[in-house]
Amino acid sequence: MAELVLHTNPMSRGRIARWMLEEIGEPYESRYLQYGPEMKSDRFRALNPMGKVPVLEHGDTVVTEGAAICAYLADAFPEKGLAPEPGTVARGPYYRWLFFAAGPVEAAVTASSFGFDTKDPESYGRAGWGNLETVADTLGGLLADDRPFLLGERFSAVDVFLGAQIVWGRQFGTLPDRAGFESYVARITGRDAAQRAREIDDAAMAEVKSPD
Repeated sequence: MAELVLHTNPMSRGRIARWMLEEIGEPYESRYLQYGPEMKSDRFRALNPMGKVPVLEHGDTVVTEGAAICAYLADAFPEKGLAPEPGTVARGPYYRWLFFAAGPVEAAVTASSFGFDTKDPESYGRAGWGNLETVADTLGGLLADDRPFLLGERFSAVDVFLGAQIVWGRQFGTLPDRAGFESYVARITGRDAAQRAREIDDAAMAEVKSPD
């Protein structure tokens, strides 16, 4: 079996990729990179021209971007049950919410943190992500029926990628709270794989520099 290698920093979105790897439960190697010259080196840019983590290597396959890594791992190890079967009705919502997280959620949180959230109607219509309040309302509506997980009864890669964004949004105050968030966060962060991933990255923080 091809080796799995995660290039990451414990103070990065690589924490999401690690959680996904822990859910998969297959052996993998961690390679930690410092922020700065090491991450921007020609050697690392050969893997990711953006000079950013996480990066996943699986044999000769290189995958960047958190959502892509989660989706790739779910498909590479279908026996783990972290994605609906291709071609099924459930695959539509799976793609919808995975890429909603990679698009509107990420953009809205970032725009708000830089102080240019789109609150007026004209700007809202021009911005592909809408605005932060609408994103939060959409996620709140998704969890309004107290479903156990984002796709319903079944935990999936969506709960890793989008779920992590909800967790961080509540932890750092970057995502407005909505009904259903608290119980959902408790449910997914209590998973064994989530706890293992946190412990690994927290332990590594003493050895790897945080972002400037």
